[in-house]
Amino acid sequence: MSAFSDVLNSIVLKGEANNRIFVVSAYSGITNVLLENKKTREPGIYRKFENQEAFEESIEALKKQLFAINENFQPLKLDVDLANDFIGKRIDQSHSYLNSMREVIASGYVEKANILLAARELLASIGEAHSAFNTTNIIQNHGIKAKFIDLSGFHDREYLTINERISKAFKGIDLSDSVAVATGYTKGTEGIMREFDRGYSEITFSKIAVEVGVSEAIIHKEYHLCSADPNVVGIDHAIPVGLTNYDVADQLADVGMEAIHPKASKPIELAGINLRIKNTFDPDHPGTLITNDYVGKESKVEVITGTDRAELITVHDSRMVGEVGYDLAIMTIFKQFNVSYILKATNANSISMVVWESSKNTSLIKALQDKYQYVLCKKVAMLCVIGSNITKPQVLVTAASALSAKNIPIECVSLASRQVNVQFVIERPYFNRSVRTLHQAFAEDFQ
Repeated sequence: MSAFSDVLNSIVLKGEANNRIFVVSAYSGITNVLLENKKTREPGIYRKFENQEAFEESIEALKKQLFAINENFQPLKLDVDLANDFIGKRIDQSHSYLNSMREVIASGYVEKANILLAARELLASIGEAHSAFNTTNIIQNHGIKAKFIDLSGFHDREYLTINERISKAFKGIDLSDSVAVATGYTKGTEGIMREFDRGYSEITFSKIAVEVGVSEAIIHKEYHLCSADPNVVGIDHAIPVGLTNYDVADQLADVGMEAIHPKASKPIELAGINLRIKNTFDPDHPGTLITNDYVGKESKVEVITGTDRAELITVHDSRMVGEVGYDLAIMTIFKQFNVSYILKATNANSISMVVWESSKNTSLIKALQDKYQYVLCKKVAMLCVIGSNITKPQVLVTAASALSAKNIPIECVSLASRQVNVQFVIERPYFNRSVRTLHQAFAEDFQ
């Protein structure tokens, strides 16, 4: 969204001037300012509000930042005064709501957690309202009829679920001679932040697609869905995938390489809607089409990916062998600490699980150590060799041999019978080197 001139020219003005719905996220970095920095955890306005710190200066700084963004879009035909008036009033009213919430919390008469959730929802909605209003205005000033669909519910008092609000907004809408621009944030009684946190824009996108019954849903990103991360293997070596299925999309999401948020993909998948991933900066390329039923005619690898932000937890207990349901007790402890694994491998008396690195794993490990003979937690990386059809026997052999030839030790291996994802656990320092190694080993598959 911050490169909106490319979005405007490559997507909006390049396509049909009707029967399209654009679901927009906030401009780059704005949600970090509103909530907290997603990577560094630097506090934004919400965290300061939560910690009972002064946030007034941050509110004013936000307003200046959004006004500056508006000014930069003037060459694209944004009515800057109109845009400033819209977002300025939205910020001022939100500030007033936050002050009221602070007083209610101080009274001690209500549950603080509920007020904090409401504050987080309120603040999150500002970024999408800002970008959606601007997008609508710019499109209109280029001679295209556009309708602003504000799903934030900022000015209404209706107690609607997320689905109900989307259904009401699009019921009977006529786009035969126009387009619609919808906020990526949707207000709902269940709380979209509570349910999905920072992935909410794609949730809104998904729910609108299903509600309207679109022929195809398209996500425009700043890169192609490629055979590997271009930053690791080089932009000249990463090849767009082209065709794949939702099973592969799930495998990618499980290790953080999201083509789409996994909770957003399911409704689209179940509705039989095809999803296309396109590169905003390569508009003439068809991108990658994700469907329910695609399976490669020939067995080949489509993507090499993984993560270097994982931990390997191994539980060893001599009492495990032959004991029915022994891992159920282990999984109960995992559930207690709300930790989900992304790989699981077992033998007679050991169970190894790969989880995302997190501070809450410390408490999990302590609980496991209190119950089992031997528990080890090690920081690792995980490699994935993924494809809609990788049934040929050579895939596992080729991958393992390639890693071995580069003296990269393998800690753990997993391959389910469905054979869409071969997973290797390795030491972290080898991660980028391993991705390049496997990408080179399967280079012919990507052509």
